[in-house]
Amino acid sequence: MPTPADMHAFGIALGRELGAGDLIVLTGPLGAGKTTLTRGIGEGLGVRGPVTSPTFVLARTHPSLVGGVPLVHVDAYRLSNALEVDDLDLDLDHSVVIIEWGHEVAGVLADEWWEITIERPTAGAADDMDVESEPRTVRIERAGV
Repeated sequence: MPTPADMHAFGIALGRELGAGDLIVLTGPLGAGKTTLTRGIGEGLGVRGPVTSPTFVLARTHPSLVGGVPLVHVDAYRLSNALEVDDLDLDLDHSVVIIEWGHEVAGVLADEWWEITIERPTAGAADDMDVESEPRTVRIERAGV
């Protein structure tokens, strides 16, 4: 993805294809564009926004404005184990669920999911000065147990 606007537009297109029961695990360094992609997915789903990172609340539910499925956005970074994700009581069957940093808990929640990995060429704390101008590589894979 050449720009954040492209990442957002990709999210919109992806959101239009997702439905109830879809689980997406987003992986990438800080500043990679995980929340930008999720904002686009939310827009594609037609949910009430703004879609922001759920880092401090762990999970946010965004209801649909158009009679579609809600978006549940989870940040699993601070969770110590998969049981804590289960304690969030996510509505997996009736929502699109996106979990940032969720690669270790996805198998507890679903038999199959989408893994989306976003990479920046110079990902690292010292490289965060101009992260928005860097193109991203996005890899999508179907995963499951």
